[in-house]
Amino acid sequence: MTGRSATHTIVSGTRREVVIGFDRPFTIIGERINPTGRKLLAEEMKAGDFSRVERDAVAQVEAGAHMLDVNAGIPLADEPAILARTIQLVQSLVDVPLSIDSSIVEALEAGLAVYQGKPLVNSVTGEEERMERVLPLIKRYGAAVVAISNDDTGISEDPDVRFEVARRIVERAADYGIPREDVIVDPLVMPIGAMATAGQQVFRLVRRLREELGVNTTCGASNVSFGMPDRERINGAFLPMAIASGLTSAITNPLAAEVKAAIMAADVLMGNDQDAARWIRAHRDAALPAVAARAATPPGAPAPLSLIEGGGPGGESHRPAGSRPRINRRALAAAAAMRDAGGRGVGSSGTGA
Repeated sequence: MTGRSATHTIVSGTRREVVIGFDRPFTIIGERINPTGRKLLAEEMKAGDFSRVERDAVAQVEAGAHMLDVNAGIPLADEPAILARTIQLVQSLVDVPLSIDSSIVEALEAGLAVYQGKPLVNSVTGEEERMERVLPLIKRYGAAVVAISNDDTGISEDPDVRFEVARRIVERAADYGIPREDVIVDPLVMPIGAMATAGQQVFRLVRRLREELGVNTTCGASNVSFGMPDRERINGAFLPMAIASGLTSAITNPLAAEVKAAIMAADVLMGNDQDAARWIRAHRDAALPAVAARAATPPGAPAPLSLIEGGGPGGESHRPAGSRPRINRRALAAAAAMRDAGGRGVGSSGTGA
């Protein structure tokens, strides 16, 4: 940061508040309540069947999503009514903040009218008409907003142009009395299969948005791997690199184990998981079922490996029977050593790390 203090964007649900910021754990916004590309979900929502929405909402929060994106963009359907109903349903099931996601202003307003708490609105672009219609809604309802860095000319492949669009939206928002901390910029992630420099562009742009505008950022993280094989692994590599550049949130799939693990590891390395406590706790909790399974394994039979010990899905990898997991003790010992070193002071200057 160039002299700026950390920017905190605060959003809330029925009972839970989330703070998005450079000095906070990365915010995972669950992506699954979105009928785009999910034909069955679209048909069900249009017919008034929200059972899959209910399951997706609960499963994402249980998997660690801090927020949920809610979209009801179904062709030839009453999107404002469906979006409002979906928001009310989801808020009756989970207490996390929601991102109200629509390209139709009337749908955004319908969602805002029924929302309990302070939502994130997804989104406003740099198009004049869009800003004139969406920004007054953001001010009226006291919401935060995602600013997508495209304008009337479309999406530029030049990251400098996208930066200037973002700057213009932030300035226009200020004209409406919307503070900088309530504007989260989406720098637009391009598919790496179509643009070889897509990753580099986003890392550079996110860094500029943090250092020069002092805004929080988000993106549709899965876009980077569109059309590629083994998408989860690409997404899992992309996100820590983006986080190191300054990305503070992303709309992604919290049910993807490799992506979630990559985000948690990035929090540890960025210093946003004190004493690696959440990382250690998650691995300790995940180890318990594996320990129980080994205890039930007949003598002489190979014991299943858990995912955190290097095994595959369903415990298809094995280790010698009776051997004990090592990752938790090593992690705990390392954390204890770091705390001790911090307490004594390390290095030639005698100050803690």
